[in-house]
Amino acid sequence: MEYRQLGRSGLRISTLTLGTMTFGGEGMFGNLGNTGVGGAKRQFGMARDAGVNLIDTANMYSTGAAEEIVGEAIAGERDDWLLSTKVRMPMGDGPNDAGLSRHHIIGQAEASLRRLRTDHIDLYHVHEWDGQTPLEETLEALDTLVRSGKVRYLGVSNYAGWQLMKALGVADRHGYQRFVANQIYYSLESRDAEYELVPASIDQGLGVLVWSPLAGGLLSGKYRRGQQAAEGRHLSEEWSEPPVRDEDKLYDTIEVVVDIASGHGVSPAQISLAYLLHKPGVTSLVIGARKDEQLQDNLAAAEVRLGQDELARLDEVSKPWLVYPHWHQANTATDRFGAPDRALHG
Repeated sequence: MEYRQLGRSGLRISTLTLGTMTFGGEGMFGNLGNTGVGGAKRQFGMARDAGVNLIDTANMYSTGAAEEIVGEAIAGERDDWLLSTKVRMPMGDGPNDAGLSRHHIIGQAEASLRRLRTDHIDLYHVHEWDGQTPLEETLEALDTLVRSGKVRYLGVSNYAGWQLMKALGVADRHGYQRFVANQIYYSLESRDAEYELVPASIDQGLGVLVWSPLAGGLLSGKYRRGQQAAEGRHLSEEWSEPPVRDEDKLYDTIEVVVDIASGHGVSPAQISLAYLLHKPGVTSLVIGARKDEQLQDNLAAAEVRLGQDELARLDEVSKPWLVYPHWHQANTATDRFGAPDRALHG
């Protein structure tokens, strides 16, 4: 397992992170999995043996049950792990039970600490944008948590490029703790993050953590053109995360993934994950699984090395359309591109 520096922080995290959205199985999360304490202990053991050192969860996963399972499963082994959790999504029906107000952030951080059975959170993400709370209030509350010792590092997730830059500007102006991590959706199914979020992260010194790197299972190899998957969702149904906008392009990408996987003697999922670990700015991929064998397969992706010709094939088949101003810059500004620009343009 390789360990990479998380942005401009001094923290080193494994290139694979164990996700816990499948823990608990309450409400809508029952569709994803229902891993309990026993299963969590088993998966944590597998991940630890592979060299994983970061567990990622969120307060809203199964309305707190996932955090409770994590806390119980690592009892007595807390020092072996880095813990990441999140705040922003609804945790009740009250008018202050969601968002990024000081009230909600501080209250939910303390609730997460209790559920996780720990005195600190290693990496605390704001889970989504809140356009109604002043950024000064949000960032001051997060800064307070760091200065109090309840949180070690801050992260952001699912912000647009302008929202991220505005937040970093406010933090710099007031001397608040900065985000060091940006958790985003990024995969061979959709490389939209390369337009703004990956370049901004590189430029501003944020490590990139990737959620759903297999596009909700689309890139696992079990979904093929003209074939009905034996289990799981189907493209004929609504696939909202991620939304499939170009089915033909997706299947073309899958065929290349399957072909490269065959050449390496590994699963298509491992190729899809390994590809992202070769991309600029990416620090770690958040992986999770219903079944132990799926997790074991995904963990093996850390050892897969792709050749430049294979990376070029995957780049070509999955490349995003150049939206404005990127097509204009590609025509007129390549002579002055820096590292952030090359995250999109190569």
